[in-house]
Parts: sequence; C-alpha cells; structure tokens
Amino acid sequence: MNGSCPCGSVKFTTPTETPIRLFHCHCIDCRKQSGSAFGTSAIFPFFSVEDNPSVSYFSRICDSGRRQKCYFCSNCGSRILHAHVFEDKPTEVVAVKGGLLEGLNFEGAQHIFCRSAVVPIPEGVDRWEGKPDFSKPAPNRM
Repeated sequence: MNGSCPCGSVKFTTPTETPIRLFHCHCIDCRKQSGSAFGTSAIFPFFSVEDNPSVSYFSRICDSGRRQKCYFCSNCGSRILHAHVFEDKPTEVVAVKGGLLEGLNFEGAQHIFCRSAVVPIPEGVDRWEGKPDFSKPAPNRM
C-alpha cells in the first residue's frame, strides 16, 4: 500500500498489499496522538522510514512497559508509524497510522483498550477491554 503524510514530505510503500491486522485503539495515548476519539493502526511486517530526512522520532515507555519508537514527519508533525523496540529480538512489525494509507479497507478492524473508549463501540466487532490476547477469540464480541 502507498502512504504519505499530509504535507507529502514522507512517502512510503508498505511491504504487503494489506495489513496483517487493523486496530481502532481507544487508549489514552492513541487518542492523544490522533487528536480524536481513537487511533487507527494498520499492522504490517517491519519496514523502516528512518532513511527519509523528513522523519523524526521519539521514544516512550508504553503501559505494558515496552519501549516504543514513534516516527513522525518533522515538517507537518503527523505521526507516521510506531514500532516496539525489544532488547532480545528484532522488531517484526510496525503500526502504520491508518489514515495515511491510500485505499485502506477499514472493515473488520478490531477495537482494543475499549475500557478507555469515549465513543460507542459498534455491535458485531471484535473488541478487547485492554491489550488483545490473540491466542484466544475476542472475549467481548458484541
């Protein structure tokens, strides 16, 4: 999939034509980074945007205790993607901000961290009150 930030300084192509998973995350951090009621993340196999001179990043510690690198366009300030950093293994996936992707199909997105939701969660979707556990079916499918 092709993607770009709003100002066009950061352009990228994902390594696969569709994401592995698609989330609407209702955690406070995703609400803050999106400036909205939730953030949408499309999960893809790892790829890097660090070689673009318009890309900057900051690191933060998540609620889970993991460190995350958050990449953004240094010209328009839009978040591009984030990746968890592991001390003992390579990063396998990245979470691309869904609104930056051309032609992304939002159907089937899973809702996570619903305990923090400020908007109603649609009926019939897979949802988790917190972090998803993909070894089990969604406990709160409505």
